[in-house]
Amino acid sequence: MAPVDEMVLGLPDVSLRPFVDRYVGYRERADVPLVRRESAGVFVVLILGWGAPLDVTDPRSAERGATRVDSFVAGTFDGWCATRTVGVGEGVELLLAPLTARRLLGLPLSELTNRAVGVGQLPGRWLDRLRCRLAESAGWPERFALLDRVLTARLAASPPVDARLDWAWRWLVASGGQGSVGVLADELGWSRRHLASRFRQEVGLPPKMAARLLRFQQAYAALTDIGSSTLGGPGAGLAAGAGPSEVDGRPPSAGRAVDWAVVAADCGYYDQSHLIRDFHQFAGATPAALLAARSTTAS
Repeated sequence: MAPVDEMVLGLPDVSLRPFVDRYVGYRERADVPLVRRESAGVFVVLILGWGAPLDVTDPRSAERGATRVDSFVAGTFDGWCATRTVGVGEGVELLLAPLTARRLLGLPLSELTNRAVGVGQLPGRWLDRLRCRLAESAGWPERFALLDRVLTARLAASPPVDARLDWAWRWLVASGGQGSVGVLADELGWSRRHLASRFRQEVGLPPKMAARLLRFQQAYAALTDIGSSTLGGPGAGLAAGAGPSEVDGRPPSAGRAVDWAVVAADCGYYDQSHLIRDFHQFAGATPAALLAARSTTAS
């Protein structure tokens, strides 16, 4: 795998941080085709890039992907997909919570579920214009400041989402995906059917699937943190975010086996087999295989 030539993290303005966690600016060169497997997640990926185009493919359906795009939005996915590129690419990546993406994009996420769409195909073409302005900016500080201005204005002009749906999403996130969907529906005074319908429309996935993905994201972050602790590589775990740094009360170390049953229990799985099943569906490999691949890449 070709190394990232440059990666720059930017913190959004304080007023934006409830909506946007961080900006990731990147520049990388791939002299041969670079293919990455991207895990599923209950988030929306926004890439605003320039330079070498990418292909985004979902192995379940060719119609869900995007071909030769430098900028795209990927809605909430319930399966892994892959990206392929060759050449020199540069851009900014944002990971957005579903309801934030719903406000910024101005369309229900049911229209983007399991789809990657070039930004030029989205309503208003404001993201395409933003991409051009980012490419013309002098450097990363100027690009991040531009993102602050544009996203702040976009959110200010967009109506808020239903407060009950926003509360339901925050409740599910706070539970780490382990809260009962039935209890959530009762708390809202909604039927389970109505709750599922609203989630499908606005989040892009039903609440049970969203809960599964939240649990998986915790487990994936734990795996990434285990890998970075074991391998000690620079920047390891950057994309997955924070996760547990211990699996059995001791920091992981090279040569010590990971107890996946403990990881499964910590992340709310019934047992190890359920954890492995979700990794197959959402990441395309077992957690042990992913950890081994990280070790091979780092060596």
